Formats: sequence, structure tokens, C-alpha cells
Amino acid sequence: MAELNTGDGGGKKGGKVRSKKSGSKVDLTAMVDLAFLLITFFMLTTTLSKPQSMDLALPDKEKDPKEKNDIKVDENRTMTILLGDNDKLVRYVGLLATPVSGGAPKDFTYGKDGIRKELFSRSKLVLEYSAAKGKPKDGMIVIIKPSKKSNYRNLVDILDEMAIVGVGKNGAYAIVNDITPEEQKLLEGK
Repeated sequence: MAELNTGDGGGKKGGKVRSKKSGSKVDLTAMVDLAFLLITFFMLTTTLSKPQSMDLALPDKEKDPKEKNDIKVDENRTMTILLGDNDKLVRYVGLLATPVSGGAPKDFTYGKDGIRKELFSRSKLVLEYSAAKGKPKDGMIVIIKPSKKSNYRNLVDILDEMAIVGVGKNGAYAIVNDITPEEQKLLEGK
């Protein structure tokens, strides 16, 4: 049992004999019980923060690995983003050997004045191009190719840029892990 003594201990003063007064006692057991009940209540009723996750669309399993259905895509709609070491980011539009007009390989930075601005402008051009061809819902297709030297943060940053720009709404994006030797030379700056 917990006690709280408030007496002064009954020291001697002068020659008079007085009866010893006992100090007042407060029982703190009920307050301790209440504190533990409140702690338990708040621990059980509190919701913990849920981890944030990003939805990724994964391809279906192929029924027959020998049977491949290659889909022809207009080169004006495709953009390839290469992720290198030291936060290096290179993009090109179309094929690397024959890029479309304005789509030659170019270095970019992450953020609103870098790759995000390029994604917005290219997405607008692709939607205008698709509308002129009579297919207004055909959006941009982005191929993300992280190199072996790129880090995880760069991949998450570029996926965040895809979500901010809204590439997945009208178009699509994919993460591909096969970098050609020409693309590797481009990343190394040779």
C-alpha cells in the first residue's frame, strides 16, 4: 500500500510533554489503479498509423512462355527514363537509335523543374498527337530502366513523379531491368 506522510516527525521543543500526533495518511492505491486503467484504455483504443503504399500493376502470368504477343506502339508515345548512379537521370523519346523530334537523349534532375516539367509537357504533346489521330485516350508510355548502380530512392522518386503527373491514368509506365550496352554508355557519359 502506498502512503503519503505529511507529519514533521514529532521533534522535541521545550519542556512540555505533548502527546505524539500521528501524521495524516493518503492511500494512493486507487489512483495508481486508475492510471493503469486509463493507460490501458488509450493504448487499446488508439489507431496506429498505417504504412503508405503505392499501387503497382503487375503483368499476368504467361500461359505459354514460347507464345509472345508483341504489341506495336507508336514511337511518339514512348519515353524511356534511365536511372544511373549519383542521381543521374537520362530520358529519350522513341528508340535510342532513331529518337523522334525533340526526343534526343537529355540529362534531367529530379523535382518540379526537372523531369516532372518534361513529363507534363511530353504528356500534353502525346495527348494532342493522339487526339489528332482519332484516339484521344491513348496516353504516354514511360519505360523506367534502373541501372545496377542506381539506388532505391531514385526509383521511388521517379515512381512518385509518375503518380504526380498522372501517367497511369491515360497511359502507362513499366519498370524494366534490361539496359542495353548503348544505354549503359549513355548513362556513363561516354
